[in-house]
Amino acid sequence: MRILKWALIILAALVTGAVALGYTPDTDATAMRAKYGSAASRFLTLSPGLTVHVRDQGVRNGRALVLIHGSNASLHTWEPWVTRLQSEYRIITLDLPGHGLTGANPNGRYDMESYVDVVDQVMQRLGVPHAVLAGNSMGGGVSWNYALSHPEKVDALVLVDAAGAPSAKPRTMPIGFRIAHMPGVRALAEVITPRSMFEASLKTSVYDPGFATPQMVDRYWELNRYPGNRAATLARFAQMGQNRAATPARLAAIKVPVLIMWGQEDNLIPVAAAQWFHKALPTSQLIIYPKVGHIPMEEIPDQSAEDVKRWLADLPLAATP
Repeated sequence: MRILKWALIILAALVTGAVALGYTPDTDATAMRAKYGSAASRFLTLSPGLTVHVRDQGVRNGRALVLIHGSNASLHTWEPWVTRLQSEYRIITLDLPGHGLTGANPNGRYDMESYVDVVDQVMQRLGVPHAVLAGNSMGGGVSWNYALSHPEKVDALVLVDAAGAPSAKPRTMPIGFRIAHMPGVRALAEVITPRSMFEASLKTSVYDPGFATPQMVDRYWELNRYPGNRAATLARFAQMGQNRAATPARLAAIKVPVLIMWGQEDNLIPVAAAQWFHKALPTSQLIIYPKVGHIPMEEIPDQSAEDVKRWLADLPLAATP
């Protein structure tokens, strides 16, 4: 018993020391809004009292594109597409709850169903009756789930290295994701979130590690420390079991055109998942990019945006009023 007692004391001392040395506080919300907001930023209050960071850019009467980011990312991941597509389309981006400048959801929910509801509320508030939905990674999962829940509001889908394929096991799990799945360690992630962890995760996510610039690493690191986001991330991982995986039977209900875009060197969701989605979605087209990782819209913005533009031009979609 004495040995156990001293072991616990030593362990407590080590944990206390680690917290003292590695403590990284939340960032300041006002400072983050000033740094990462823009003239296009709006903050919409939705039910149940959730305030969502949204940008509505481009041609007001153009075809609407709603772009949904992935896990631990933000609407900034789509800015390369916004720059290249806004002259022809109305482009709506948003920070999902627990991400970016949105912060925590008052109801504590971060499952796929709740994210679908947030996207739908944003579209309603902005007067968008139907749109093309594009999503990367987790945002791709939100997109195809939205298409199943609201088929009448979806003109087409763009799945960019999307989540949800049942056999999609990552080749290399970034350290940030590994920590979030470690019950004994993840509680410390609310107060110890080193910049180096985000740098390592980003370099794992892209094909060329040099693509993860210091500014990009800072953005991910600082926004993930936006008040409420770290606790929300832990809650989201805990709620992942509530999300239903894609199956051919479920996806068969999606009748709209689908463009599947994938990085050949994606370490998070391997290219085999792209083939699975392509087989499960008979209306789909598939583009695989060599020497590209998990975020093609950032890694190869010119090519990926041009492919989207070309694909949309060939689709007989109704224009949004």
